[in-house]
Amino acid sequence: MNAQKSVVGTANAQDWSDIHFAFQVARLGTLSAAAEALGVHHATVLRRINALEQRLNVRLFHRQARGYAPTEAGRLLMAAGAQTQSEFDRLLGRIEGADEQISGTLVVTSVNSFTPVLIPIMAAFRRQHPGLQLDLQSDTRLYRLDHGEAHVGVRPGAQPQHPDYVVQRLAGLSATLYASRDYLAQHGQIQPEALWAQQGLDGHQFVAPPREYGNLPYLSWFNRLPESSVAFRCSELPALRLAVQEGLGIGPIPEWSVSDDDALVPLLPPPAEWATPLWLVTHRDIHHSAKVQAFTRFLKASLPF
Repeated sequence: MNAQKSVVGTANAQDWSDIHFAFQVARLGTLSAAAEALGVHHATVLRRINALEQRLNVRLFHRQARGYAPTEAGRLLMAAGAQTQSEFDRLLGRIEGADEQISGTLVVTSVNSFTPVLIPIMAAFRRQHPGLQLDLQSDTRLYRLDHGEAHVGVRPGAQPQHPDYVVQRLAGLSATLYASRDYLAQHGQIQPEALWAQQGLDGHQFVAPPREYGNLPYLSWFNRLPESSVAFRCSELPALRLAVQEGLGIGPIPEWSVSDDDALVPLLPPPAEWATPLWLVTHRDIHHSAKVQAFTRFLKASLPF
């Protein structure tokens, strides 16, 4: 054992790669077989073994016509190499097994307007996997999956084009114009055709997003309205809904966010051109990991539309 320590103990960190080469030669018996297993040229294997012997100042192999046979020092080194390889294989197995466990942290990113849909789904998913910590990042900026900022993205709007992203279409989110029942009682009904053509709107008020929000499919319709008819503008889509509920005016609301018993009334059929695609985005490096696959399957099955 002391002899083994004397051989291995003189090696430093840069030697471990060469020891792996030597271990393959001892295991397979020839330079060519070791080179094939390692995916390198046999001259590379010879060079690495010679360099290792020179650094250790000991001969590790008897060069024979039939191949390479380890010396006594070589057998000691190979025994240590075999033990190291076994421990390394067990470590890899634990790492791979950890990747197959649905545990740790799962970071999901989306826009804040979609959090009322995501949070109940994430809560139900965690009840099935209590060892998992969930992190929802809702922001106007796009989190970079390629920088490891999130594991899963749920994004409405234009299809993400990053070459390393796996992008799947989840749904098309339709929207239309709504008003509260109290607003209609006070200001009167308006026919869908007239509303769409923006005719006969005298006396009606509107709740609108900012003019510069070019990613919203209904923005061009709102930007044609006289500014005097816009009672309220807000950059947050959930706040627009609240403003409509409070009777500030007629405003755009996604259909999925309106329940059957809501005090909101749709004023025209959802225009096809106002539909917004919803994308499920993952990074290809983690797309097949257990927790990402489990969550994305659960999300697809749980969406209410």
